[in-house]
Amino acid sequence: MAQGTHDPEDDLEGGKMPLLDHLVELRQRLVISGVAFILCFFVGYGLAEPIFTFLVQPLADITSGQQGRRMIYTALHEAFFTYIKVGFFFAACVSFPIVSLQIWKFVAPGLYKHERKAAIPFIVATPVLFTMGAAMVYYIVVPLAWQFFLGFEHPGGNGDLPLVLEPKVDQYLSLVMRLIFAFGVAFELPVLLVLLVKVGIVSVDGLRTKRKYAIVVAFVAAAILTPPDVISQVMLAVPIILLYEISIICAQFIEKKREQEQAAEGP
Repeated sequence: MAQGTHDPEDDLEGGKMPLLDHLVELRQRLVISGVAFILCFFVGYGLAEPIFTFLVQPLADITSGQQGRRMIYTALHEAFFTYIKVGFFFAACVSFPIVSLQIWKFVAPGLYKHERKAAIPFIVATPVLFTMGAAMVYYIVVPLAWQFFLGFEHPGGNGDLPLVLEPKVDQYLSLVMRLIFAFGVAFELPVLLVLLVKVGIVSVDGLRTKRKYAIVVAFVAAAILTPPDVISQVMLAVPIILLYEISIICAQFIEKKREQEQAAEGP
């Protein structure tokens, strides 16, 4: 190679790798991810009772001081499989950074230096935004939704039977997990849209033009992913719309920076 010339492969973390080496590397990453998930599952199953207590706490706070409140299970195996679900839920949340790191280590050697630098903020933002969505569910949405559902109880009297909530443990857990994952995934919207803008698949003008469709999709997704009550649906749809607007603002900075770099490079 002549002195002063630059080989694009020099920017890669490593040179070309044979297909067999790629498969060996992929197997290694999958094994590490699988072992991490299994270990986290056993830890989560061992901590299933305090984790479930933590997930039930919003309902316990609302019904605190009320006599006769309880949760039930109607099948012999229901409580056992509920603890299994708790273990999988804990493993999915705790092992997510480890699995993401293994995916990054597998993909990174095939990226150029500037591509690796550009991807790092998205990798960091992904678990942060998911945690923000999960926290919003637990501390804001769930208490309001449970308060709404408890409003349909009535004590009975005058020949009427009382209507009292006795939630089943598996149904309660499934609902809470669905809400947490729905809000967590929804909060990843800025990462997805900004990444699409960065690679040139979509543009700021395109995001602005499709804003009205995004609003409709946000409410449709909220209606599908949340319980059939207006409170939780609106509290998911509104953050999605706000995150969409934030994505447009971030995309503007990216396109502006790209134009400045192109102007600096010249024709």
